[in-house]
Amino acid sequence: MFRKNVGNIDRIARILLGVALIGCGFYSENWWGAIGIIPLLTGIFGTCGLYSLFGISTCKIKK
Repeated sequence: MFRKNVGNIDRIARILLGVALIGCGFYSENWWGAIGIIPLLTGIFGTCGLYSLFGISTCKIKK
């Protein structure tokens, strides 16, 4: 369906950032933590819409 364009290090960073943003949102009791859903989901699924739009990929090239 979608081509993976997010490499492993990028995925880990996105997941950690997403969890941190969601946690900060819960801690500060505001809705800004909902922004963390975006990096969390792109990290989990390995696909970034903006990367696709600009033709960027952080995945290793398969030989």
